[in-house]
Amino acid sequence: MTPRLIVSDLDGTLLGRDHRLHADTIDVLRTLVKLGHHLVLASGRHYADMRVFRDQLDVPAHLISSNGAYTHVPDDLLLDANHIAPQQAAALIKLLRPDSVRLSLYMDNAWYIDAEAPSYLEMHAATGFAYQVVPPEQMPTQGIGKILYGGAPDELAKIEALIREFSDDSLHVTYSTSDSLEIMAGGVNKGTALSALLKRIAIAPENCLAFGDNLNDVEMLSLVGEAHFMINSHPEMAGRLSAAKQIGHHGEAAVAQLLRERFGLVSAATES
Repeated sequence: MTPRLIVSDLDGTLLGRDHRLHADTIDVLRTLVKLGHHLVLASGRHYADMRVFRDQLDVPAHLISSNGAYTHVPDDLLLDANHIAPQQAAALIKLLRPDSVRLSLYMDNAWYIDAEAPSYLEMHAATGFAYQVVPPEQMPTQGIGKILYGGAPDELAKIEALIREFSDDSLHVTYSTSDSLEIMAGGVNKGTALSALLKRIAIAPENCLAFGDNLNDVEMLSLVGEAHFMINSHPEMAGRLSAAKQIGHHGEAAVAQLLRERFGLVSAATES
């Protein structure tokens, strides 16, 4: 048996509608790791946020967080960190935006936001990961893995256009959802982080299965031998990933279903 590496996004992919792991997903991933396969979780979420899901799975798993800005090994050692240049971070923090658009910074060990945003906490209720409110004029410009703007898609499109104009491709700009515009250092994305990790652990990209649902997953899905995107994915995913396979809905644990079929696993219900 050739060991495979399974890499998955979280929200909209591996997690259900409640942003939690389905029992069947936990069962499948634990089984595959016991059989000798490898697991990587790759998300726009902060490392401290992702770690809770890895601990629930209770299996060794590398974590690629903040859209590739950080990579941690299963025992929590930081393997790689890529920060936005301080001058660029300062420009992004000062960028004019509507009052309704929230500015967040993902630091090495914290999440800063410019004003209270109770709706943001709903997404992180399962992990308890919470922001600290810091006025923009007091925000640091060093040690930032990701900057994100949250708001209406039309407002974010205007901000995106401004960023692309002044950054001249020196920043990586993407979306994790239609209302979350996310910026990392140039060349930083889930795909480049996964490529570097594969070299370290000596697994070929063709021996990887990957799952995602949004634009911040495109580079990762383009890298691997078996790419899958959810039926609930961003509408542009099919056009950008001609070799990828569309699977079911994240709310119905479609990743677990696909993995059971792919590896010939018996379901827990069948065993009982």
